[in-house]
Amino acid sequence: MSQAEVLLEKVQNGFMVEQIEDMNEEYLKALAQTLVIVGDTELLSVPPLLTVYDEAPNLNYKITALAVMQDEIGHAHIAYRLLEELGEDVDELLYNRPANRWKNPYAFDFKLDNWFELGVFNGLFDRAGYTLLGDAYEHTSYGPWKRALVKVDKEELFHLRNGEIIMKAGMKNPETAKQVQKAVDWMFLMSLEFFGVADGLKSRSAQLDYKLKGSTNDELRQKWLSTAVPFCESIGVKVPAHFDEESGKYVIDVPFPCKFDVENKKWLYDQPDTWEGVIARFKKRGPYNNEFVNRIQKGAKEFEAMRAEEVS
Repeated sequence: MSQAEVLLEKVQNGFMVEQIEDMNEEYLKALAQTLVIVGDTELLSVPPLLTVYDEAPNLNYKITALAVMQDEIGHAHIAYRLLEELGEDVDELLYNRPANRWKNPYAFDFKLDNWFELGVFNGLFDRAGYTLLGDAYEHTSYGPWKRALVKVDKEELFHLRNGEIIMKAGMKNPETAKQVQKAVDWMFLMSLEFFGVADGLKSRSAQLDYKLKGSTNDELRQKWLSTAVPFCESIGVKVPAHFDEESGKYVIDVPFPCKFDVENKKWLYDQPDTWEGVIARFKKRGPYNNEFVNRIQKGAKEFEAMRAEEVS
């Protein structure tokens, strides 16, 4: 048996990978790619939340929003620290990588328009994070990450519950209910995109083979739908999906994927897209990608410039 086959068999039989010496090249590559996506996603969730932080209606909401952002930075730190242990140059990743090379979700390249968009952000996007990382916590074969996810899992649940509270509050007033609905209208399909391409189109299976995660993209999408749709329906928010009794699955009622009007943050349901088109949109990045990444990198660059002046 090859080294890859030996590790695959061990992992499938419950072996927990604890150190780099336990890994083969394929495992290490898949793990590093996964952790970069996780770290970037956690860290780049903060700049959009900051765009409406000052609109918090009271001090309690403001403190909670700060706690959520602090958690997200902490979650990013966990992923980057694990990457450092795998031999990655984290300073290079954080401070010298071009904005369009970051691996955060496309949805995080947009400013939020109002306080209730922050609530929907937590209620839908953090629900996606909870779904993805909950699956990783349950199934991952990488021991250090599994232990770290005990804390992350609980905090992501807190974030999505905070979103639900804000969404429920918004639905009690006709004017703010419109803001909640408008936010869901653009964020719902964005959340479904978090889980990646349809299973039939996925070319790489290392994450599943080596048990870095336990469920396929479409299975995770269904899990997200199974909590997001009932919650939205329970508070009177309309969503483009329903549960189909015959198939026992949630069905999306609009073309998915479909084209997106970036300027107006609106889905063009009359213009179906392909996953190739979606990936091209992802690679092009959203309108605030540069600005948000610059916020992360600005302090380090200013510090380096200051040190250079002192030396000279």
